[in-house]
Amino acid sequence: MLNLVRIHHAKDPTCISQLTELRKHIPTLYVLLSVNSCALAVTHYPLAPVLLTLGFPGVLVTVCVLRAVRWWRMRVDEMSQDQAAIQLRRTTALTAVFSVAFVSWAMILNGYGGPYEQGHVAIFVAITVIACIFCLTHLPVAAFLVTGIVMGVFLFCCITSQNHVFLAIAVNTAFVTVVMMRVLANNFRAFVQLVASQAEADRLSDENARLAHTDSLTELPNRRYFFQKLGELIQASAGNDARFALAIFDLDRFKPVNDTYGHVVGDRVLAVIGPRLAAFANENVTVSRLGGDEFGILVRNPGPPEEIIAFCDAICAALAKPIRFGNIQVVTGCSGGLAKYPRAGRDADALFDRADYALYHSKEHRRGKTILFSQEHEDAIRAEQIVETALRTADLSAEMTLHYQPILDTDTGKIALVEGLARWTSPQLGRVSPDRFIAAAERCGLIHDITLLLLRKALADGTRLPPGIGLSFNLSAQDLTSPDTVLAILAAVRASGFDPHRLTLELTETALMRDFDQAKAAIRMLRALGIAVALDDFGTEYSSLGYVHSLPLDKVKIDRSFMAGIDTDLGCSLVSTILDLCRNLGLEGIAEGIETAEQLDAARRQGCRYMQGYFIAKPMPFEDLLRKLTPVEAADRLQA
Repeated sequence: MLNLVRIHHAKDPTCISQLTELRKHIPTLYVLLSVNSCALAVTHYPLAPVLLTLGFPGVLVTVCVLRAVRWWRMRVDEMSQDQAAIQLRRTTALTAVFSVAFVSWAMILNGYGGPYEQGHVAIFVAITVIACIFCLTHLPVAAFLVTGIVMGVFLFCCITSQNHVFLAIAVNTAFVTVVMMRVLANNFRAFVQLVASQAEADRLSDENARLAHTDSLTELPNRRYFFQKLGELIQASAGNDARFALAIFDLDRFKPVNDTYGHVVGDRVLAVIGPRLAAFANENVTVSRLGGDEFGILVRNPGPPEEIIAFCDAICAALAKPIRFGNIQVVTGCSGGLAKYPRAGRDADALFDRADYALYHSKEHRRGKTILFSQEHEDAIRAEQIVETALRTADLSAEMTLHYQPILDTDTGKIALVEGLARWTSPQLGRVSPDRFIAAAERCGLIHDITLLLLRKALADGTRLPPGIGLSFNLSAQDLTSPDTVLAILAAVRASGFDPHRLTLELTETALMRDFDQAKAAIRMLRALGIAVALDDFGTEYSSLGYVHSLPLDKVKIDRSFMAGIDTDLGCSLVSTILDLCRNLGLEGIAEGIETAEQLDAARRQGCRYMQGYFIAKPMPFEDLLRKLTPVEAADRLQA
């Protein structure tokens, strides 16, 4: 059974709600008591001493007014549970004091005057009790106190007066009071149940909100929460020109973990990474999982650049520590990109994009560290935007051309195949490097159109090559994962009249990492037509061996970085190891970046048959290539 007269304490969940409701009614109660007291004093003024009609009620009314003002100024929403409980206990105690004071004064006045004045006292007592019950509904213990004290004294006085009229009035008033107290008890029970229901609803709402903003795998706040807090920070900082920083972190070798050990281990890695990142969170640092192996942080008052960079580098180091599951040890590096508000941008998209741009540069140039977005990066973005704009308005068919670089078969001294390399000469920008315009085409969605346009041109040129020479062509990272583009490539090869068995399509690991399963299916479709598939830039990524073993490849192009160090013992051993792998798997190994006679000789000594590089021949227009492809196709002729 609900305890209606319990003593309130800080853990009572209804304290704040009770105080909120009482604040609406108690000032009114004090005003009512003051008015009733003044009215009673006026009717007794000619009959009772001045102390009872002016002095004592003046004190009571003054105290009532002060208490009413205090309640009116009270800010319940700023109180804690403990403060609310103290206020309720204080109100209960003051109720007892006021009850004794008012009923004692009224009963003393009852000794003066005739039947009318005594009737007014009875009305005063009845109104006081009823008003207190109504206004103290949300504090039953106080309502019971005032009713018990006032009615007890009133009944005692009526009984001892031996006046049957007053006794009847007292009994009637007591009966009404009992009924009203029962109603009060029922109403308060309903109030407590409502408060409990609301509290449960709020708890469930908070829990749902927490779940909606929490990543279930890492227990970190999720992407939605991150951008919500980012928006709040921007809004708060715009008014006072405050500073904060946004950083994005990405695990460097996470996909190979999934490919090698499976997604279960990958999820366990992320579950370990979560607490490591959470250890850096505090009142000024918000951490989140943005998705996949990407994480974000918001840092308020980041301090000077060197300080925030050091903080982010510490995060990179913490996330890169080895993780062990039984006999499996996983090492995932971590790189970061950092952007500061407002220098890098004043809206969420701009800040995030610039931090992401800095992350990209970190992975390219300072893997394992954090790069702060700078003016240099801003200039690079603007330059890229200029390239994108020019690319969107370009006459691609007229402006895009191909240059061809031969690949030498050192066993025969003849050209085995030629690689078609894209070239773009813009009327506005002049010659644009392939790295710039291919990246721009991927960003603005033109890469598939450019790939198909250049492939058709390459296939048309290929039909004019001598029969023994093959054609090699590069696909973008986005081409292989687009089923429509793959089908269009197959259609273009069929329509060209060029023998598919003379065609090699080169893929980078980036293309494979976008969607390994789709890439594998696309490669099978290409090889089914007779097209050879080569893995370009082999050795530049962590997972190269995994791809070589699990994909139906025909050729491997050894990255030029290995050729630069082939004259050293370590470089020589690395090239020899790669070539042995190719032979064991039945793949052709092609050495890229041959720029000196010494490199060519060193590669031949290691057993490399096919070579490509400036020492053999630079890329050239197709007509120039045809002139050089004389019956004697030796390397020394190609260098002329």
